[in-house]
Amino acid sequence: MGSSKSGPPPRRPAKRATAGKREVEQNKVVPPAPSRHRSKVLVVDDHPVVRQGLVMMINNQSDLEVCGEAATAEAAFQTIADKRPDAAIVDLSLKDTTGLELMKDIKIRFPQLPVLVLSMHDEAIYAERALRAGARGYVMKEESAETILSAIRQVLAGKIYLSSRMTSRLLDMMAGGGAPAESPLKRLSDRELQVFQLIGRGLGTNEIAQQLHLSIKTVESYRAHLKEKLSLASATELQYYAIRWAQQDPTS
Repeated sequence: MGSSKSGPPPRRPAKRATAGKREVEQNKVVPPAPSRHRSKVLVVDDHPVVRQGLVMMINNQSDLEVCGEAATAEAAFQTIADKRPDAAIVDLSLKDTTGLELMKDIKIRFPQLPVLVLSMHDEAIYAERALRAGARGYVMKEESAETILSAIRQVLAGKIYLSSRMTSRLLDMMAGGGAPAESPLKRLSDRELQVFQLIGRGLGTNEIAQQLHLSIKTVESYRAHLKEKLSLASATELQYYAIRWAQQDPTS
């Protein structure tokens, strides 16, 4: 009936060959491209110079970035709500509260947010307290930048970071051996230790009550507990002991 059309048939095999060539090229083994995702970190410290140093160090990393800074607990909670960080770095000494109290509140209000403590306070006294308060790690400010960055990444990965010395100490305690030469301050509660610190800074009962938003009677009760737990006979001995300790503590 109708005549067949002349001309070459469609060059479909050639197209398949081209597609195959592209597929092979796409499957070549090449170095992975740098990840564009950067974990967001909140820095909470009441010293501007320290914050600036941390911000510069963290922002220089390809996988980390600082999403906010805070000097107070109030500012920290506002930033957490606004920026939704992946982790927070918290100092123990803040303008309006302690890092321990802040971590306890974070654990209640933002339980999924991992917190790393970065402090000059002795880890032998504070690391275990920080973990009980909800921290996922504790690192001293005297550590190298590499160590601090490693601690941040471990906490982001869902792990717990402690120095090798502190890890050995806690394992010894778990094994029943106890830690040698334990400080008597280990026996104090978090609030008692806070009152002790303020005594060491030279604050009187009224000033401590005002700063901690406690009654004078409550502060006097804490002072009595301190004397009992530290085996001190008088308020004068308590003040002397607290001042001596404060002189050895770089953040007091």
